[in-house]
Amino acid sequence: MAATTSSADPSPAGPQGQETAEEGKRRQVREEPERDAAGLGRRRAAAFLAPALLLVALFLVLPAVWTLYLGATDYRLTGIPAIDPAFVGFDNLSKALGDDGFWRSLRLTLVFVLGSAVIGQAGLGFALAWWMRERTGRLRTTLEVLVMLAWILPSSVVAFLWIAFLDRDGGTLNELLRTPGAAWLLDHPMLSIVVYNIWRGSAFSMMLYSAALGNVPASHLETARLAGAGGLQQLRDVVFPRIRGHILTNLLLISLWTFNDFTPFLITAGGPDGATETLPVHIYKTALGSGELGYGAAISFLMLLINLVVAVIYLRLLGQRNKSGTAGKKSRTARRKERGSGQKEAA
Repeated sequence: MAATTSSADPSPAGPQGQETAEEGKRRQVREEPERDAAGLGRRRAAAFLAPALLLVALFLVLPAVWTLYLGATDYRLTGIPAIDPAFVGFDNLSKALGDDGFWRSLRLTLVFVLGSAVIGQAGLGFALAWWMRERTGRLRTTLEVLVMLAWILPSSVVAFLWIAFLDRDGGTLNELLRTPGAAWLLDHPMLSIVVYNIWRGSAFSMMLYSAALGNVPASHLETARLAGAGGLQQLRDVVFPRIRGHILTNLLLISLWTFNDFTPFLITAGGPDGATETLPVHIYKTALGSGELGYGAAISFLMLLINLVVAVIYLRLLGQRNKSGTAGKKSRTARRKERGSGQKEAA
């Protein structure tokens, strides 16, 4: 009898046995190799990704590598360098960094991005989304259609409309303001293209912010209002913390798009006297206007580096926001567990 009892295998029972079984399941899940959510397997997933990766390589990676190669040569549109370009290494980059025209174009580009994208499009887009969040009917539909038309119309058409709008002889703006003969594109060229780009691109910010505001619970705003918070306090304490990720995403996209935007050339051609010669326009004039493709490619490479720096900054800010949000969720979950355990002990 004693031998039988000693040779028997003790089976886990009670809470300790249940915990051991759960730990074993967790360990088994950790040890199993990760599988994709769709259950396709690596080979099938790679087959589905192959067309997209091919397009990315063809239209993004290959042009970037080719631009990097051209930037290291003295390649030109005409002459001997067009037939047999020589390798010049970093000479073009050094020339660009020492060129006052490059730094002037970069400064104008930053002003254009800050004024028309970061302040203008983001601000007007949010104002429209905030105003329309409780609007219904024809008024909202009409406004959305007008804003969307400005965004989907071809750039050449929009540029022609703005040239006619700002024309000094019979232009629509002069007629409205009763300022006949005012040459807006000559007297205020940068302001003209900044306002043009705000009008043209605010639709994207409006749509993104409208979707973000739809996720803000109306009960939170109502509670803040009943607590005595005004409109600005509601925005600061309730709305902005909940849509911070959307704000950063919007700023990243519109900043990069505006930084690389070539459409101001259609209105001012970089003039007068280079007053609106942003970096894309400067590259165009250098590479195609002067025929210095190698030097223009080197400036394009510098422009790519600036884009990467801007993207990294925004992504780091977005990552910090996600980390803080995850930490907040974990702390709230821990507090709930502590309250639950405390209630069980009290019972």
